[in-house]
Amino acid sequence: MEDDEDQPDPIFDTREAARGIAVRILDLSGANGSEPVEEVHGFGSLGHANTFARRYVRDSVERCRGPGMAPPQVLEAWFAFGEDAEVTGAAEGAWSSKTELKDFSERPLREGEQRDWRAMDPRRAQDEEEA
Repeated sequence: MEDDEDQPDPIFDTREAARGIAVRILDLSGANGSEPVEEVHGFGSLGHANTFARRYVRDSVERCRGPGMAPPQVLEAWFAFGEDAEVTGAAEGAWSSKTELKDFSERPLREGEQRDWRAMDPRRAQDEEEA
């Protein structure tokens, strides 16, 4: 019988837990039909994917917000020109824009960190490893 003490417990392997998790980026203008513009893979955990998706949508809402726009106008602009992000591959606990979209439209961001999805992009880490 082989000694398993030197092997890490698979329950703590975040890469194993995140396998299959992706974020689908959807162009709401319909330019790409119902197909995603892109699908982002390589997240270390569901939390990582959720944070990336949340920040991506938050940034998209802010880019659609014009000066003096009321929340309904922000939502109308986002649904016409924005981008949504869907977390896929998780049985439960995946973030969804519908849970926070109304709040995003009502509350303009004051700090940039909540919309900096690029800092959370797993492709960035992959590019740095290859360099």
